[in-house]
Amino acid sequence: MNPSVDFYFKKAEKWQQEQELLRTIVLDCHLTEELKWGVPCYTFGKSNIVLIHAFKEYCAILFPKGALLKDPKGILIQQSENVQAARQIRFTRLAEIKKLAAAIKAYIYEAVEVEEAGLKVDFKAKKELVFPEEFQQQLDKSADFKAAFEALTPGRQRAYNLYFSAPKQSKTRTSRVEKCIPQILDGKGLNDE
Repeated sequence: MNPSVDFYFKKAEKWQQEQELLRTIVLDCHLTEELKWGVPCYTFGKSNIVLIHAFKEYCAILFPKGALLKDPKGILIQQSENVQAARQIRFTRLAEIKKLAAAIKAYIYEAVEVEEAGLKVDFKAKKELVFPEEFQQQLDKSADFKAAFEALTPGRQRAYNLYFSAPKQSKTRTSRVEKCIPQILDGKGLNDE
């Protein structure tokens, strides 16, 4: 156990027992415990194998390369249609974790084997992004802004595009774009600080 990760489990308002049991199971697989992205991350060598995280409706373990796992129990979940590599196993009760403890370990060991074999996720070709009119106008208006946006990683570009496209009203889309211009010019993603 890494003492710098302890606070994560102590601060948990919901799913505390479930997450602590998941921690015990994962650590029993001889992985290194670290804190990455504000959540417990378990590594093998320099590779991320599994993360523990909590949401309002469930807690979960996440395999960054879960799409490469065989999933004989049919318990891996793709979080959304936009997620290509990662897969979760979700829990809503302590009893579920206890029942699946052996399977969880088997999935973790398989994830380590995936890393040792050097397997890579075959990402689908990136769909051409279709920008909302309000954002496209800003890109057309400023070459510096366009260059800054194009310099962002594809994932950051998609995140901004989803954020800008979501509102139904043009004034809300315009407001979102205007608020994000400085952040994009600084080379930061939507959720970067």
